[in-house]
Amino acid sequence: MGFLTGKTAIITGGGRAVLSDGSCGSIGYGIATAYAKEGANLVITGRNVKKLEDAKEELERLYGIEVLPVQADVNAGADNQAAVQNVVKQAVDKFGRIDVLINNAQASASGVTLADHTTEQFDLAVYSGLYAVFYYMKACYPYLKETKGSVINFASGAGLFGNYGQCAYAAAKEGIRGLTRVAATEWGADGINVNIVCPLAWTAQLENFQKAYPDAFKANVKMPPAGHYGDVEKEIGRACVQLASPDFKYMNGETITLEGGMGQRP
Repeated sequence: MGFLTGKTAIITGGGRAVLSDGSCGSIGYGIATAYAKEGANLVITGRNVKKLEDAKEELERLYGIEVLPVQADVNAGADNQAAVQNVVKQAVDKFGRIDVLINNAQASASGVTLADHTTEQFDLAVYSGLYAVFYYMKACYPYLKETKGSVINFASGAGLFGNYGQCAYAAAKEGIRGLTRVAATEWGADGINVNIVCPLAWTAQLENFQKAYPDAFKANVKMPPAGHYGDVEKEIGRACVQLASPDFKYMNGETITLEGGMGQRP
């Protein structure tokens, strides 16, 4: 156990997903595993209750921490502020504190051009991503101020580089980056640091895509200069652990690309 022992992290999109070899298979679950290994108690959210319950069982059994799973889905037809406030209330009622907020959850319709994108597809990305980050940050702020905590928001190279067929996703992610920078400016005096991660990692979703559509995978998924895709626990989750550590408190409002050299920019 490490420096997060006794602390509480909220991770959105933290349900259990695994690769064919049994290792962590999603960014959210990779982060949850990395945090559990450091002793953090976890509040994990997602739409799929079974994945949340499976995560709770495995993480508590392997690492001796406590996990609170809360079903939550920010979408265009929901009372989203109430849904998020319910997550935060349950977190504080159970653990008494919030030290880290990680906004990882995001849904989108990829591969649809801007000209063909529907309002419903645009709403899907903006609500599940940008609005979710907005509501979670607002609801967690008083508790993060008490603990001088950290926020880690997830954006994407799709927004940084304008990836084809990802207009709504890119718009939501760039909105998250803007919101993060404002929060860094406004909350720095409260001892809260707020940063952005743009990841490229090997997930169960990519693994299934490669198996089902090998030609499409080869044409669309590029190998980064590092020669491998990121490990969701060791290379994404561990970086998120460090971003919540005392050593990185002075880093605030930054965009960190964890893409094995593919995310280079001026």
